[in-house]
Amino acid sequence: MLPVVHQQTRAGPERPSLERSATSAYVYPRRMDTLVDLLDGPRAKGAFLLRTVLDPPWSIRIEDEAPLTLVAVARGAAWLLPDHDPAVRLAPGDVAIVRGPAPYTVADDPATEPQVLIGPGQQCHTLWGEDLGHRWDLGVRTWGHDRDAADMMLTGTYQTCGEISRRLLDALPTVLVLHRDEWDCPLVDLLGAEIGRDDPGQEAVLDRLLDLLLIAALRAHLARPDTAPGWYLALADPVVGPALKLLQTDPAHQWTVELLARQVGVSRAALARRFTALVGEPPMAFLTGWRLGLAADLLRSGATLAAVARRVGYGSPFALSTAFKRVHGVSPQQWREAG
Repeated sequence: MLPVVHQQTRAGPERPSLERSATSAYVYPRRMDTLVDLLDGPRAKGAFLLRTVLDPPWSIRIEDEAPLTLVAVARGAAWLLPDHDPAVRLAPGDVAIVRGPAPYTVADDPATEPQVLIGPGQQCHTLWGEDLGHRWDLGVRTWGHDRDAADMMLTGTYQTCGEISRRLLDALPTVLVLHRDEWDCPLVDLLGAEIGRDDPGQEAVLDRLLDLLLIAALRAHLARPDTAPGWYLALADPVVGPALKLLQTDPAHQWTVELLARQVGVSRAALARRFTALVGEPPMAFLTGWRLGLAADLLRSGATLAAVARRVGYGSPFALSTAFKRVHGVSPQQWREAG
């Protein structure tokens, strides 16, 4: 997976241009869609996608340790049973986003005992170890009892998620559910129609559909009252919003609170106070987290340490390595190898 941070350069290769307003403050000239930028981290690339068809009683224990999974019910019903959260019933058209790596159970009824265990790598077997991967194979991306079974689920599992997107994903509940009557989204039906096809390029089509479904679901969730994290709501603030966009779009610039305040047209003290109140941390602490999260994603994309250091605003590979190890607990090289 290649993390991408969108940058549009106007005045040179490193930094977007800033235009002066009548008040001598700098104004960022382009609206930045932060939700899209954050979601570039968990972009599907060869994601695990499966149509599951089962007749009750059935119960599947999920212990795959995946960071993010979408479950959509296409027919019948299902219960989602997190270990430490309330059970949720899913009807046709409902979508659940499950944040890993904690295990959970999906069943026709909360009382049904698990019969199947899904482990890391999507290895599927009974609780006593019998392999079910091939035994219940019903064709292209289809698994279960019978194609005409009463219950049908569509599951999309992201294998990895970027560090930049983690800021958004960590703010979500362990299980996020959108019921069909809460949003108008045709993507569940479209994914259901495409998931069993085996045409050329089908994997890329399905990856993009999964991404679209994730973005649509998160957008609908963030539009709910009192659900968006403070830093996300801060993007709409006339002072903090532009400051956040400057930091996120141009992390390599040698920002100070004073410079940032001048460019958004307020005093240093006013920006520091307002930014901390809305975002939950001071501007420079936010910038450090953003830089090191971006560095983590870039390292796993194949960029050299020197190139990453320049991209995220560190004067040397050594300076980046020191900061990276302090935050992530491992060196950049160890991080890259573990990915």
